Amino acid sequence: MLTHLDSQGRANMVDVTEKAVTAREAVAQARVRMLPQTLRMIVDGEHPKGDVFAVARIAGIQAAKKTSDLIPLCHPLMLTSVKVELRAEGEDAVQILARCKLAGQTGVEMEALTAASVAALTIYDMCKAVDKGMVIEQVRLLEKRGGKSGDFQAQAQ
Repeated sequence: MLTHLDSQGRANMVDVTEKAVTAREAVAQARVRMLPQTLRMIVDGEHPKGDVFAVARIAGIQAAKKTSDLIPLCHPLMLTSVKVELRAEGEDAVQILARCKLAGQTGVEMEALTAASVAALTIYDMCKAVDKGMVIEQVRLLEKRGGKSGDFQAQAQ
């Protein structure tokens, strides 16, 4: 049985030794709502701090690779691919999609969620001087493939 509790009820890292190595993939999203003029500044490349999407993409990738340092009891994983995509959504939002892959004994849901979250936080950090009212929302797992628990596809919102 997979649990974060040992026989004495103490938290520990799940032992995945006996689990098979399989291809695993997860996709997570986040959304950052902002003032229309903030989004225009980003899209038009006029932000004084530089290319917001490029910095957020790199931050998301780095975060996925460091997930086990950030989330207690997460396994350190050898990710084979991390992609973070950012795009303007309407006139007042940025949509972030993070996709993580590996061949391993445990899933990559936390890595994808961490990548999307940190990319969103990076956008906030870079733009807070001009728009403190930004809202980070809809951080969620969209899909996962592989592993013992099978595939998952989120319901549309």
